[in-house]
Amino acid sequence: MSLLLGVDTGGTYTDAALVRDEREVVARAKALTTRHDLAEGIGKAVSEVLAAAGAQPGEVSLAALSTTLATNALVEGQGGRVGLVYIGFSEADLTRNGLDRALNGEPVLLLDGGHDHAGVARSALDLDAISAWLQTIPDVSAFAVASQFATRNPEHENAVAEMIRTRTGKPVSCSHHLSARLNGPKRALTALLNARLIGMITRLIARAEEKLGEIGIEAPLMVVRGDGALISAAVARERPIETILSGPAASLVGAAWLTGMRDALVSDIGGTTTDVALLLNGKPEIDPEGAQVGGFRTMVEAVAMRTTGLGGDSEVRLATEGLAGGIELGPRRVVPVSLLALEAPDIVLPVLEEQRRASTASEFDGMFLRRVIGADDQGLSVRESEILARITGVHPVSTVLRARMERQALARLRDRGIIQFGGVTPSDACHLLGLFSAWDGQAARLVLGLLARKRTGAGNALAAGPEAMARMIVDQLTRQSVSALLETVLSHDEGFGPGHEQLARHVLMQKGLDGHKGLLRMEAGLNIPVVGLGASARSYYPAVGRRLGCEMILPDDGGVANAIGAVVGRVTMRRSGTVTCPAEGCFRTHGAQGPRDFATAEAAMNALEEELETVVRSEAGTAGADEIEMRRTRDIRHSEVEGRDVFIEAQITLEATGRPRIAR
Repeated sequence: MSLLLGVDTGGTYTDAALVRDEREVVARAKALTTRHDLAEGIGKAVSEVLAAAGAQPGEVSLAALSTTLATNALVEGQGGRVGLVYIGFSEADLTRNGLDRALNGEPVLLLDGGHDHAGVARSALDLDAISAWLQTIPDVSAFAVASQFATRNPEHENAVAEMIRTRTGKPVSCSHHLSARLNGPKRALTALLNARLIGMITRLIARAEEKLGEIGIEAPLMVVRGDGALISAAVARERPIETILSGPAASLVGAAWLTGMRDALVSDIGGTTTDVALLLNGKPEIDPEGAQVGGFRTMVEAVAMRTTGLGGDSEVRLATEGLAGGIELGPRRVVPVSLLALEAPDIVLPVLEEQRRASTASEFDGMFLRRVIGADDQGLSVRESEILARITGVHPVSTVLRARMERQALARLRDRGIIQFGGVTPSDACHLLGLFSAWDGQAARLVLGLLARKRTGAGNALAAGPEAMARMIVDQLTRQSVSALLETVLSHDEGFGPGHEQLARHVLMQKGLDGHKGLLRMEAGLNIPVVGLGASARSYYPAVGRRLGCEMILPDDGGVANAIGAVVGRVTMRRSGTVTCPAEGCFRTHGAQGPRDFATAEAAMNALEEELETVVRSEAGTAGADEIEMRRTRDIRHSEVEGRDVFIEAQITLEATGRPRIAR
């Protein structure tokens, strides 16, 4: 008998589950996620689940972690400051695939070099320019390197990375390590985001291992990848970008395991995001275009997931258009005021009472700030440093923000993950409606009353009181959840074309959901079951199912599906390479060893398969796989020229898979 421990660190809660022999859930537990040090929440959840099961730490033979940390960081625009070395590209290439937006003013060096499509160097590499540039940017946490056609020849990326590591000792992300596909700007974006995440993922894993060790768990730690597969902690440190959508991928694996469903729409609502994906034939559907998170399309192989900034802790914002007034939820997460009041009751409750007694509503009523302990605060401007010095604990925004010109600096501190905002959320509304009671209900009532008295464009109060305000928020969450599910279905159903967001909200769709029967009869709904996951799914999703006219499945352990999915998955590693034909009678392989030429296509493909198998088998072992199985695929492109069958190109993919190695 073996006990498998799964842990998921969400935006609000950290979940833990113990699974016996991959057959049954023995115990489950939840603890508040401790954003300043995620390991504290992990330790509490793990200790509680062990106590609930009556198990000893030494009985745990495998620990696996799924996390929304990387996903949330990209959605919220957070991460360390990085530098990009862009080899063989022009200034115009910085605007492709949102690379300039991702850089957001961070240092970049455009360098001559790179290769052509055949893997031949276009120009020499200027290493002196790199040396001079490195002396000007001492405050970056990591580097990304992307070279033109590096997937055809990684020589220049490797040379630059080696120089940066030698000179700075800081981590370097090479684009060819993260994807074997063409499209240099997209690979550069992926490498840049990977570098940005290295620091926070490294800190999380190190602290998680330390905390598990303190508890007495010595089993190997695995991390869930974005496609639902498992990788070792060491691999996750090097390639944190592969953990984006880790939590949602684990929830899909967990949903299939918990329900036995082969085909279903799975929707996982957390504190920060709602993640929607299709389960087909019992497996998560993989996005062929690469994972898209936070407005960025990466080259990371991950589940075909639509991630929306909508969760229990989504910021409630006033709708600014029109006279009628209304609210919008997300995409940013804020700390619920009812939760913040638990942390600092002597500050939050008196401030809310004082704001309630004021004769008029203020823009910053019910809004708070707190500093994130241990966040990377390098490279701050003078104004940002001055503002940060005022935030020593929990403070109302009105006492920190002293001038309108400071708003932008405050927003930058938030985007860097150095401070957090507190405000009204759906979780606060749930306290007032009796759907949730774990935090401070009095704080929820006070802050909802403050929001209700704010004025619409017509000058009227937004809501009649706290209860009406709470119902308005929950109804809005239902509407946005319905839209998120419809957008996913419309993107998969044939014949609807682009503009899924507009189609989901179109008046005809809404009339169809209403079952309109006038001169025109209209009906619309989902023709597939929905599995609702997440701690708050039972509060919100029955109304969502009624609106969509579909079967809504809410499994008993759906609140910890991510943690369960983390330990029932497999270790899978893939490597791909290309065989081209640059000249008649010459077949060239493009792999990690650089270009190699062969006399026949078959010889080239065999050689590339052998090279890839050596690499991927080693990587699978490093990633923690046991009893490795290999799978080979060849995607060969031919063309008919003057009646002859001509070889154009072949894509070779090797996949190694196995169950994770457990402590014995």
